[in-house]
Amino acid sequence: MLRKDSPQSADLPLAGCRVIEHSHTVAAGYAGRLLAALGAEVVMLEPPAGSPLRAAPPLIHGTSHSALFASIASGKHSLVCELCSPAGRRVLAQELANADILIDDTPLREREARGLDREAIAARFPALVHVSVRPFGASGPKADWDGEEVNLLHAGGEGFLLPNGLCYELFPDRPPLKIYGHFSEYQGGSMAAFAALSAFWVAPDVGGQYVDVSVQDAVLAVGAFALQRFGDGSLEHRRTRRFRYGGVFEARGGYVELLTLEDRQWSALVELLGRPAWAEEEALKDPLERSRRGDEINHHIRQWMMAHDVDDIVQWAQQLGVPAAKYRTPAEVLDGEHERARGLFAPLMLDERTKAEALVAPFQFRCTPLRAPGRVPALGERTHEAPS
Repeated sequence: MLRKDSPQSADLPLAGCRVIEHSHTVAAGYAGRLLAALGAEVVMLEPPAGSPLRAAPPLIHGTSHSALFASIASGKHSLVCELCSPAGRRVLAQELANADILIDDTPLREREARGLDREAIAARFPALVHVSVRPFGASGPKADWDGEEVNLLHAGGEGFLLPNGLCYELFPDRPPLKIYGHFSEYQGGSMAAFAALSAFWVAPDVGGQYVDVSVQDAVLAVGAFALQRFGDGSLEHRRTRRFRYGGVFEARGGYVELLTLEDRQWSALVELLGRPAWAEEEALKDPLERSRRGDEINHHIRQWMMAHDVDDIVQWAQQLGVPAAKYRTPAEVLDGEHERARGLFAPLMLDERTKAEALVAPFQFRCTPLRAPGRVPALGERTHEAPS
């Protein structure tokens, strides 16, 4: 257990905070990862066979290690604990007696048998912050529903709007899709971590709390613009969800996303394009007219983009104040000069012989350097340390 005086964690915001994580989903696991990055000691309670995320694809090339599990379990500890047995529940109680936060994504129908029901924990550990992370929350008619990423993305309304923009132009017959990876669950995990922090910091004044996090609600919060438009009487659809002009354009060597919402940005775009005669037309000074003629404008922009190098376009756009960015490959991100200067990635030990690199955290502190993830915990590494 990392104590408050540990040189590795003494100055981090959550130094001395102890988190017990019982998870099998990305959302709950990512919440624990964020708290670990902030300096908390996070102990994962795993079944004897290990978390199902240990085998989740994709696997790191040439190894049997899950890239997903490595990214969200790094910096944590592993304690094997079979909660379906009386001995396991005793271990759970002993761990919770020394914890500040519990993160749990167990289905409601299984919580009582595992010693994780809300009422029992609140009665026995009144100072504990108990964070429930479920696909649809822990109340309402869907409280006990399970949900995969594709279900959650569509339940939040975002899937209805995919694909759109250039993707829809290129592949108009594609059905509604999901964003690659675990977008919804990362949103839910972020919300769970923020809520856990809020409850933890007021616990000395109000005691422990039960925090009910819904991944669907998190997706709705991120994609609320579509609901706002619906409230105004506009039903967005993937066929129409795009800016009237701008969007994604193919250039030499890659793709550029361009967005000009203000008149000054339009003027800068005209400058970027070399002040062509069509863009100098008096009528196009009116933003409403530009919206009406969006397809015509995009036709000209597309021709210009395809004649120039993607990196040059972005550099010129930055100099002129045109909101534009390159679509970067993963390799470009990993090897990027800016990312390396910020120390975004750090070495990670997958096992005794295998090393990779992992994202340290999506934030930094000016006065307190973050602790690098270090390693992926071996299954049950802390089991022998568990109280008897």
